[in-house]
Amino acid sequence: MGAGRRERPDTRERQRGGKRRAQSTGGVPGGLDAVFGVHAVRALLDRGETPRELWIQEGDAEQRLAELIGVARRGGVRVLVRSRDDLERLASGASHQGVVAFCPPLSAESEASLWFKLEAWPLDVPPLLLVLDGVTDVHNFGACLRSADAAGAHGVIVPKDKSAPLNAMVRKVASGAAENVPVYQVTNLARALARLKTLGVWVLGTAGEADTALFDADFTGPVALVMGAEGKGMRRLTREACDTLIKLPMVGSVSSLNVSVAAGIGLFEAVRQRRGVQH
Repeated sequence: MGAGRRERPDTRERQRGGKRRAQSTGGVPGGLDAVFGVHAVRALLDRGETPRELWIQEGDAEQRLAELIGVARRGGVRVLVRSRDDLERLASGASHQGVVAFCPPLSAESEASLWFKLEAWPLDVPPLLLVLDGVTDVHNFGACLRSADAAGAHGVIVPKDKSAPLNAMVRKVASGAAENVPVYQVTNLARALARLKTLGVWVLGTAGEADTALFDADFTGPVALVMGAEGKGMRRLTREACDTLIKLPMVGSVSSLNVSVAAGIGLFEAVRQRRGVQH
């Protein structure tokens, strides 16, 4: 229910298999994010997070999502049955798949936690990091997180001053990846890249004018793949902080790709090279 609004006295709520039906209130509860879609909501629950409220579309979705509803109820989540129109208004045209969860906003992890994790690296496989320099569009950011999650990247590094917020739209586009992939926010990106190098991480920056093709780069060791903003590319200081510049070989008529597509190609080249290594 929207913050500050009360339901009319004649609003009816009924119990239905542990779910309540409530009159439409039309908005996101104050201070919460609306997370849409089965994958994104399941990712929340799998991580042990407890949404404040779960909306299920009336009709077939109640049966189709019965298992997810059961998990939510066992976790103490308030489950409401809503009309399709209610969910459509919240989703603003996005695919909600019959479910919306309302939960506290995500926050990025600290720079200190990044260094702590790298200095005491707990895995057998070397770290694979995605660095986004100046990616301010929420759709691109969410899609990059989705690519990072799909490729098994261990984290995404962003600067505090030139990055899209980790908001509800990013979570919607990321389809659960925003809950799974750590996002580390650093104060000074060039300085952070320099520190990565002291920890043995090879920093590969992407630039159209580079001489080395992405497929000729070595992704088998500790690697940070740096992507610049679409159109502008990396900032000068970021570029200078890279160990090597690489490019995607473009053989068609277009000169560049969407940043999330380019990031996905680079990350999955790392997956290809690292086949057989356990995560």
